[in-house]
Amino acid sequence: MGNIILPADAGDEAGASDGNARMQEAARAAMLAETLQLGRYSAVTQAAVVLALAGMFWNLISHAYLAGLAVAVTALCASAIVATRRYRGSLGDDGARAREAFRVLHGLALGRGLAWASMPAVLLPSLDNAHRFVVGAVCAALISHAYVAGPIFSLALLAVAPVVAGMFVGLAGCEGPVGRSVAVLLSLYAAFVFVSARRMCRHSYQRIRDRVMVQAQSETIGLLLKDFAEGTSDWLWETDKSGRLRQASAAMAVLLGLDPADLRHRTLPAILREFAEPDGGADAEAVATAIEARTSFRDRTVRLATARGTRWITLNGKPVLDEQGAFAGYRGVGSDATESREAQARIAFLAGHDPLTGLPNRGGFQATLTALCREVRSSERRSGLFYLDLDGFKAVNDNRGHLVGDRLLQEAAARLLAVGGPHGVFRLGGDEFAVVARDLGRPEAETLASRIVAELRHPFRIDEAMLEIGVSVGIAYVPDDAIEPESLLMRADLALYAAKADGKGCWRCFDPSLEERVVRQRQLDVDMRAALAADEMELHYQPLVDMRSGRVTGFEALLRWNKPGHGWISPGEIIPIAEATGFIVEIGRWALRRACTDARGWPDLRVAVNISSIHMRMPGFHEEVAAALRETGLAPGLLEIEITESVLLDHGPEVLENLRRLRATGVRIALDDFGTGYSSLSYLTEFPFDKVKVDRSFVRDLHGRPEKAAVVEAIARMARALSMNVTVEGVETVQQLDVLRDKRCDVAQGFLYSPARPVSEVAGLIRRIEGAAPPRAVEGDPTAVRPPLSLACVS
Repeated sequence: MGNIILPADAGDEAGASDGNARMQEAARAAMLAETLQLGRYSAVTQAAVVLALAGMFWNLISHAYLAGLAVAVTALCASAIVATRRYRGSLGDDGARAREAFRVLHGLALGRGLAWASMPAVLLPSLDNAHRFVVGAVCAALISHAYVAGPIFSLALLAVAPVVAGMFVGLAGCEGPVGRSVAVLLSLYAAFVFVSARRMCRHSYQRIRDRVMVQAQSETIGLLLKDFAEGTSDWLWETDKSGRLRQASAAMAVLLGLDPADLRHRTLPAILREFAEPDGGADAEAVATAIEARTSFRDRTVRLATARGTRWITLNGKPVLDEQGAFAGYRGVGSDATESREAQARIAFLAGHDPLTGLPNRGGFQATLTALCREVRSSERRSGLFYLDLDGFKAVNDNRGHLVGDRLLQEAAARLLAVGGPHGVFRLGGDEFAVVARDLGRPEAETLASRIVAELRHPFRIDEAMLEIGVSVGIAYVPDDAIEPESLLMRADLALYAAKADGKGCWRCFDPSLEERVVRQRQLDVDMRAALAADEMELHYQPLVDMRSGRVTGFEALLRWNKPGHGWISPGEIIPIAEATGFIVEIGRWALRRACTDARGWPDLRVAVNISSIHMRMPGFHEEVAAALRETGLAPGLLEIEITESVLLDHGPEVLENLRRLRATGVRIALDDFGTGYSSLSYLTEFPFDKVKVDRSFVRDLHGRPEKAAVVEAIARMARALSMNVTVEGVETVQQLDVLRDKRCDVAQGFLYSPARPVSEVAGLIRRIEGAAPPRAVEGDPTAVRPPLSLACVS
């Protein structure tokens, strides 16, 4: 049976030792367990297939044959499921049961293979080509069943070989050269399946055997280690009834730096008192007291000052009685616990300190901060919390590697200690540090912050490289700003955020306005979620106008929110909040559907929708767009997705896949705010863009800044060479329009034509712009600022 069940190389181990035989049995049991796990799914699938096949050919083939085939395959599949339930979970306990399970599974596999073999033999000669295709597909699926038979190749062989033979019989009854051609292809396919399945089974067997071997070795090592731990001791000691040592090992003498003969006839309490360190005398006295009281003691650890330095010994002892029950002395075990104590001390140190810099870590920082806030409640002293974040460290760590980054952190920590040494310096994690300055007024604290910023601004020499970083510092005072640790840390963090926002490399103190801003942001986050759910948000549309013809080519959808009781909320305020919380994805989904719905009623005009980088990086984004187009009925060519260059930074494969899928459906892709951030010409060749949008910053002062006109012209030339259109944002004057038209830009967008307006005004906007009617700013919209010059001036 072993030759059928196992791969070829397993037969070489049949006559091995008992240990190998047990391992062989364990491997068989594990192989069978994997096969049983797959078997029930295969059985259910085959039963469903045979019933579907019988229903499909019921009016074409003999009812008796189809019923017999269905009953036979279903019964065999049911038997396989029963066998799975019977043997699963009990294979490792009894080798005989595992062998029985192998026999049963092989019989069931052969039975199913023979039952299925009759199907192509009977059906192929009697069906037309269309139905033969169905039979061939079922047979191909049955042959591929060899891959799911688990690690036992013989099961796959018994289940699949009869099907192959049945197909040859059926093909022999087919007319013309088709049967012979298909038979040749079948031979190649079956050979490939058998060879690859055989290889997979062999790899599976080796994997299972290695796993069993590793498990057995782990158990053996565990037993050996247990025996060693139970059977070893550092030394034995014994005293007479007067307390003098009668037996002392050489290990104890070496530990104390004495000759073994010098230990004899000296009492253990006297030795401990002689060598005990001053602050370790209590344990030595506890051992002496126990010996004098003739009581047992256990795990008494004494710190001794020896010729080898400070050593820790652990002593266990109990009184020994003679045959008459009288006290005869002590007997015990001693061990050198120095390494254990040092390890414990090291663990205790690491629990409160950063292993890289040696500074106290976040745990120590929290304890210090809690104690500081507790003390300040009972005193008038002012202290400061400095929250530090290294500027530019991530770039060094990414470009130079973690080893250089670690050394840079060590050097930065050393400088912080040099400047803030009298105070507490902590590493909170990553490139974040903290300084707790006790009893420090505001002027002194600000001076200290300036010194920290100046010190870390100097270059660091790491090997041959000179590395430059900086530090931003946020300061919060106790009790002025907070008296609770959590509040104090939060306000120092807000001050650090303000320092980062002001350009980094500086310090800022906490100001209540910072907290007010955070409270407002949190409230806006809550309110805008409710607003979107209540359909209180709107999309306004700003026209995109062809510079040559003056016709409207489409509109850009822009988010607007008229918050009840507060008026219009700037998109520049709510969009960063939504991006920080991830809610921007929900807003993007809503905007996409609303814009497609609105554009459905326009006369062949495109609608452009801005999509955040977070949304674009989601693997299923292209499916969301396709669903929105299906639901609204908008033609894909009338939708334009605008993305910013931030999407292209550190992009994964899902971004490129989304862009390609969108282009394949006909949706247009535009690169927004081109030239303002991280523009690279490689983006324009790597990503499939239809249009680039020149940022409004290039349009301002277009007449007074010739270099801006040159940049716009260069962008236009490059876009034309890459078959892309150019849209220019922020066009406000006819003079700007003339320059841009002269630079051969394609589309203009800006207050020269109109600010973004509600969908109800789109038709009027089209008529007014294409009729050259003068555009006017509209009251009530915060974006509707009257442009310096409108179309009314063109006359």
